[in-house]
Amino acid sequence: MDFIEQFIDRYTKEYDFYNRAARLVSDTLESDLRSSGIRCIVSHRAKDIERLREKCRQRDSEKRYQSVESIYADIVDLAGVRVALYFPGEMKQVESAIVRLFDSWDDKRVFPDIEEQTPNRRFSGYSAVHYRVQLKEKFIGDTDRRYLKARVEIQVASVLMHAWSEVHHDLAYKQMAGELSDEEHVILDQLNGLVIAGEVSLRLLQEAGDVRVARNGAHFLNHYELAAHLLRHASETLDEPVGDAGLGKVDDLFALLKYLNKATPAEMEKYLESLHGAVEERPLAEQVVDALLAEDSSRYAVYEDIRDRSHVGHSGAPGTSRSTGSAMLEFMQAWANLELLLNKLAQSVGLSHRSSAPVGQLLKLLQFPPNLVQEIESLRRTRNDVVHLRRDFSVAALDEATKRINWINEILKRTPPSDVSATTDQQPPKQ
Repeated sequence: MDFIEQFIDRYTKEYDFYNRAARLVSDTLESDLRSSGIRCIVSHRAKDIERLREKCRQRDSEKRYQSVESIYADIVDLAGVRVALYFPGEMKQVESAIVRLFDSWDDKRVFPDIEEQTPNRRFSGYSAVHYRVQLKEKFIGDTDRRYLKARVEIQVASVLMHAWSEVHHDLAYKQMAGELSDEEHVILDQLNGLVIAGEVSLRLLQEAGDVRVARNGAHFLNHYELAAHLLRHASETLDEPVGDAGLGKVDDLFALLKYLNKATPAEMEKYLESLHGAVEERPLAEQVVDALLAEDSSRYAVYEDIRDRSHVGHSGAPGTSRSTGSAMLEFMQAWANLELLLNKLAQSVGLSHRSSAPVGQLLKLLQFPPNLVQEIESLRRTRNDVVHLRRDFSVAALDEATKRINWINEILKRTPPSDVSATTDQQPPKQ
């Protein structure tokens, strides 16, 4: 048995492993992209055995494989995921999600490759980006840990380009129907031109949709339109590329806006003022949610219910004990009071003109002693874990955090605005 047949025999036994690895990557990526408002079709597969054998035979004429391991090293897409984008302009947001969700084991490949372009062709050919990734341990359960070593290729292109590449790959590259005539190559080139023109139309369609949504009085029809609006606003006001950060859970934000009857560009305007440049720390959707919650503490319960519906099984979901729910609501109420006091304090001494500035920004303006700043920052992380990450906290932990917040609130209530820079050097209650 030659090396290729040995490789095929081994891969046949491992087929389910590669298929499962591709499924895990696909599910992880698809969930994130849909939640972030990226319109796409995500599919996965382990490489077909007969097609893989044919590919190995073709490549062996050039590679001259010397072992089974050399074939494994050469064929990088045994497990593959395909992201077909409705709008090619969202490529950067997809890349941001891939970088955040997976570990890279090789450099990405960008097509078209100028050095490999086919002569006598009027159009550029296949346009896509390929990423070679592995699963991150924190995103999978204990039962799937064996797939951490699996290498998966993610191919990202427009829906039109993926369709054209399938035709071109099977007819021209694989030559499964024999050598193509010059006329057939010309027709494939013409189809490539139509696809490129179609991608231009997709970009124009996306821009037209953005313009429609931006009109006064228009409602966001879905969280995809909300995501586009967030990106456009952020790109106009922030100094850094939003694509490097991620949008966050736009679907949960959309549900909250709909409940509050604020799902329009006009209603959202004042909340978008809260967007800041540290987008790598706080995704855009979470920043807007924070601004909405800071305005009215009763909205915490509404947002908690929204999260329950979309994330069944996490803390706060149906089945959580009443005492835990009560402790969580008391904690969130105490935090809302703290946000209100900090904003009033900053306004009273002329450090802020906004009624609901982010706490992180306020702490930079208010010159509190280091021990108090550290205490508030610690509580802010707990609050973000409760609201956005939905981590489990015991009743005792929540009660302790509430006690610490109330201690700070009492200090701020007693402090004259003129003494803001020397609030206190007292130590917080022991945990």
